[in-house]
Amino acid sequence: MIEKEIETGKFEWDQSLEDVHMNIEAALTKRIGAAGARLHTARSRNDQIALDLRLYVKAEIANGGRRLRLLQTALLDLAEQHVDVVMAGYTHLQRAQPIFFTHYLLAQLEALERDSERLRDCNTRTDVLPLGSGALAGSTIVLDRQAIARQLGFSRASQNSVDAVGVRDFVCEFLFCLAMVGMHLSRLSEDLITWSTSEFGFVEFSDAFSTGSSLMPQKKNPDVAELARGKTGRLYGNLISVLTMLKALPSSYNRDLQEDKEALFDSVDTIHAALEVFTAMLPQLKINRERMEAAASDPSLFATDLAEYLVKKGTPFREAHEIVGKLVAHAMQKKVALDKISVSEMKTFSPLFDTDIAKVFDVRRSLAERTAIGAPSPENIAGQIARWRAQL
Repeated sequence: MIEKEIETGKFEWDQSLEDVHMNIEAALTKRIGAAGARLHTARSRNDQIALDLRLYVKAEIANGGRRLRLLQTALLDLAEQHVDVVMAGYTHLQRAQPIFFTHYLLAQLEALERDSERLRDCNTRTDVLPLGSGALAGSTIVLDRQAIARQLGFSRASQNSVDAVGVRDFVCEFLFCLAMVGMHLSRLSEDLITWSTSEFGFVEFSDAFSTGSSLMPQKKNPDVAELARGKTGRLYGNLISVLTMLKALPSSYNRDLQEDKEALFDSVDTIHAALEVFTAMLPQLKINRERMEAAASDPSLFATDLAEYLVKKGTPFREAHEIVGKLVAHAMQKKVALDKISVSEMKTFSPLFDTDIAKVFDVRRSLAERTAIGAPSPENIAGQIARWRAQL
């Protein structure tokens, strides 16, 4: 009853009482008599605050896990829709080797899964009942703390009363987990923002998740992705603020600890919004297959394949790497694509080059041969999609 009145704004707060705990106790005593006055027996606001904080973090760990699952599902749906789209993979923002777009999306699922694992692991240290620790030294009135733990859904009770009322490392750990989620969303945002530029043209944000310029009518700005990227700094700042507050804080409870709430609540609200908007944005993302595959057809992306071609014919890798490096430099000097160099000309760099070299520049053949665990062959990708679908 009291909880519902607080949630609906109907609870009458007595400003003469010190805090929320005293207000609830007074309201309960008024309604049920002397039994309400026993509410605070063998308890302190210190262990009550620690209890409420742990209950809140536990609930938000579960909530965050559910939201991560929804985002992972949206990524998997997008991956299945574009399973045969080839794109250029990048290192240092330079074209490196061809991959499937789906392989890129599955990489994001892997990162978010580690975030889910971190949250579950954080819950192990959060799932500890502090109630019954009193102000810092327990009470001569001995409570059955194990029974209380079971009733409140905790797996175990704390083992040291001084530590129980003053510890906030589980809050720091939770904020770190949220900061890591933000970091992964930020990196995903950066990729999508870059790929939405005219220079790339790989993706296009829907009107619902982008805005026009107030001055330039041709602009379509990826505002939502930029905001998600920007919010990551806020998540980092909240983590640092709590860590700084705890630095050199004396043991047991100190009033400084109330400063953890603003950072905690803000990070939860921030990550909820970011996860929600990303989950809604991905299904409306337009994928430009032609631009992606045009970039992936760049013959220079097969330089490593050329080196491996020589390795398969017996050339030591370092020597093969040097040979292909000279071949690439030769192609650049002549301003001709690698796949346009004749076999006879290639033979001047290595006699092992032969007419079968043309197969090396077949992007789908190249990807089909990448069958090692974790590599982007169609067979591997199909298996990973099936694994993720079952897991999610």
